[in-house]
Amino acid sequence: MAKNQRIEIAQGEIPLLKPAYILVKTKYSVISPGTELGMIENSSDREVPLGYSAMGEVVECGEGINNVKKGDLVACYGAPYVHHGEYLLVPRTLYAKVPKTVEAKEAALAGIGAIAIHALRIAKLQFGETIVVVGLGMLGQMIAKIANAAAYHVIACDLYEERVTMLAHDKGIRAFSSMEQMEEEILRSTGGHGADAVLLCTGGKRSPLTYESLKWIRNKGKVVIVGDVEPDFPRNLMFGKEAELLISRAGGPGRYDEVYEKQAIDYPYGFVRWTEGRNIAEYIRLVDKRRIDVQPLLKTEIAFNDVLEEFAQLRNKKTSTLTKIIRY
Repeated sequence: MAKNQRIEIAQGEIPLLKPAYILVKTKYSVISPGTELGMIENSSDREVPLGYSAMGEVVECGEGINNVKKGDLVACYGAPYVHHGEYLLVPRTLYAKVPKTVEAKEAALAGIGAIAIHALRIAKLQFGETIVVVGLGMLGQMIAKIANAAAYHVIACDLYEERVTMLAHDKGIRAFSSMEQMEEEILRSTGGHGADAVLLCTGGKRSPLTYESLKWIRNKGKVVIVGDVEPDFPRNLMFGKEAELLISRAGGPGRYDEVYEKQAIDYPYGFVRWTEGRNIAEYIRLVDKRRIDVQPLLKTEIAFNDVLEEFAQLRNKKTSTLTKIIRY
């Protein structure tokens, strides 16, 4: 929990089961440093649960649950239902069953995967188009991998060489630690036309990257804000290219809708094809079929008892690790 810009471990009762919910005993949850450090800094005297992506074992099913049973493993996403906690009460719209062929820690990244998938859906790319991913933190890494699996031409950039190196084994992704080299690759690979879409996975207030991104897209190209960026777009470049400026909100349709989440009422499949819940399931499918390799994102595991020390290191910027996997 975060409270008054401090981290504490709260004691509580195991949540009581409700209809259309499952009770999950957590095996792993994932620290998302950018999001969670922001929540800590903005916390007041109200306790705020941290975390939003986890996996665990179903220990009890509420009335109306028929797609999983006790003992099944599930990946789940979406605060405040999913957080860093030993037991989670999760609505049926926010989890997906995990097959035996997917490792538990891989499944714990499902929230990150759903957010990445939704960001790519917002871009509305077509087969064969070129995408530029700027910022290779957890989310940028995942977006680049999934875009590559979808057969888009992927160009990626981050100023930290070690983050670029993490994509070295993903054949098809051209990753750079230099903006100049990235710009040269955009011009070369698109015949000078520019990328079809730029996804900004960085942070910063009034970031100059929002201005620069307009230079990298083609006429009628798109810029999608994924990270915590305060945009600063000049009208002349926007007008000159008739650019589309878009923002991606979390894991997909249903997020922050109490009917979909709290009441656990799904949207009709024929009208909303990709909800946040279905994006979770799609991430699991990509891992199951080995279309993406997320092992480079799973290098550091910590015990739940060490979580306070870990957050202290993150806040003091004493670690460059993209994420930590909490083991329960």
